[in-house]
This record gives sequence, C-alpha cells and structure tokens, in this order.
Amino acid sequence: MQRYDVATLSIRTATAAKALVGIDTFLAGPGSNGKLLAVWTAEIGTLNQIQVIRGYDDHGALAADRDRMLVDGDLFGANDFLTGLTLESFAPFPFIAPMPTGAFGPVYEVRVYGIKPGGIAPVIAAWREALPPRVKLSPILFAGYALDGATPRMLHICPYPSVNDRTRVRGEAVAAGIWPPKGGPDWLTTMQSTIFMPAKFSPLQ
Repeated sequence: MQRYDVATLSIRTATAAKALVGIDTFLAGPGSNGKLLAVWTAEIGTLNQIQVIRGYDDHGALAADRDRMLVDGDLFGANDFLTGLTLESFAPFPFIAPMPTGAFGPVYEVRVYGIKPGGIAPVIAAWREALPPRVKLSPILFAGYALDGATPRMLHICPYPSVNDRTRVRGEAVAAGIWPPKGGPDWLTTMQSTIFMPAKFSPLQ
C-alpha cells in the first residue's frame, strides 16, 4: 500500500454506537474499495470522533473512492450523526512497511505534527536513523507525510497494551536518548495526540 486515506468523523455526543453501525455497513458495501485497516473511537484528546483508515495501492484508487463517496453523499453511512468530517491522504515514509492488521493495542496513539515548509525531507532523514532502536521498545505501525491540505504535516501511529505502557515506553525511549529523532523536533511547529480504542469490527485491535 502506497497511499492511506484517514477520515476523521466528528459526531454528536452519545451517538457513537449508532454511527458505528452505519460505518460498518458502509465499509462492507460497494462504496469502499480500499483495504480497511482501522475504525476506532477517541478516548483521550478531542472526543466525539471516529477515525477510519484505509489503504490503497495508488493515489488514483484513493481519489476515485473519495470522489464517489462525496458525490453520492453517503458519508460513511453516518450522515445523521455527523457534525464534521475531515478527509486526509498520506504517503508512508519510504522505509515504513505497509500498515498491518491484527491485535497490537487496544490503545492506539495517533499523533499529528505540523512541519515547517521544506521540512519533510529532514524529518524523514531523522526518522530513518531513529526508528530501528525505537521499535525495539514497541511497534510503530505507520509514519508518513500528508499529501493534501495547506500545512505540511506528518502522522504516526503507535499501539500499546495500555495507557500506562505508553507512558513507560516513551519514558524509556527518552531516557535512552533514542527518542525523539535527533534533529526532528527542529522542523516541527505543532503536535497533537489522540488516544483511540478500536471498534469491534476494526481489523486493527
């Protein structure tokens, strides 16, 4: 997979269960041709959000799926519950393996960094050096840069058995001097993390 579609659905309070039913039906139908990787709900961070991540072999397939959904007007089967919808596409860093499925969580940290103009290449270089020792502590399932939007940015996804494990692993990485990537923070402008938990039908659990 060379392209990833990340849809963030903002929903009305107390409607997550109903929205997930519609999302499950939509993703099982003809309106979604990418490989479903994750459907999860926000537990820490900006709440009342559901995130759907799908992988595609190329940008054309991703764009065709998105265009069909927007023209048809069926927004993940969740129109009745939406207060907002953000659609983003990402390309993986060249050394990142395709995003897997399976049981890695159930806690997933999805972190977005704003990056200074011209900073994508230096950030990729910093991550290339830092990633091998970092993943010895715990997996990083995805790292990539945005292909759309006005602000250069990157996304990375880390799974943990618990929030406590997240704190422990990050502390160990910093104490060992292997994280954050050396020189990487020099190129960052903003940081935002959300902790998600998977829906029952999410391929990533």
